[in-house]
Amino acid sequence: MDVALVIRQRLDELGLDQRDLAGAAGVTESYVSQLLTHKKSPPAPERTDIYDRMDRFLKLPAGELARVAEAHLKEERKRRLGEVAALFPELRELILRKCAPAQFEPVRAIIEGQSYGELERLVAQTLLRVARLGGDVLHVTPKQRARLDTMIASWEWDPATFAVAVSLKTGEHKRFEYAERGNGDAEKGLAEFLRDSLLSGTATDDELSFLKSLQFQDRRPTALYYYRELQNLRDPLHFRA
Repeated sequence: MDVALVIRQRLDELGLDQRDLAGAAGVTESYVSQLLTHKKSPPAPERTDIYDRMDRFLKLPAGELARVAEAHLKEERKRRLGEVAALFPELRELILRKCAPAQFEPVRAIIEGQSYGELERLVAQTLLRVARLGGDVLHVTPKQRARLDTMIASWEWDPATFAVAVSLKTGEHKRFEYAERGNGDAEKGLAEFLRDSLLSGTATDDELSFLKSLQFQDRRPTALYYYRELQNLRDPLHFRA
């Protein structure tokens, strides 16, 4: 079931029309029409309070439309992007074990709560890079995990800048962070992300500015990567008050 279907059914039950709903929600009738005919994707619940106003007007339980919208958007992302497999449990265990003790609990909560494993993959890929191990984070062999365990002493993540600092058992320290990229060096993945309204349609100017500033040395990010970074920006657990 999607948002449009729930709204249409409820309007029929109450004997109301789109104009009534638009007035109560504080949006145009055209916007409601596009939402109900699937010409416009429902907005992400964390980016708007329109669902609260619609719930009250349609006499639905508080949070009902936001719940339906979240499920609908998640299904749409899965349809467009496909299933994203979880990392191997053994690799997750190693990542958490190497995390700085002061960050262990909040980092574990983030990793276990993210549907697409954004932070987990970022850290795993960084540790593989530090250890000079090639390959994808989804296909890390037992031998590669053993090498990571041998080389990595600990790692820390800065939720404000997304930087990852890694301490090696040799005493060496490495820090990986994002830097500004010139306009002429735009990433192909970023261009694809911006063209796909399902992925970037709700991004604000500030969020887009951050995504455009990201720089990479020897790997080329995909549109999905930028979508995951957008979700990282929006997760309140990633930032201090």
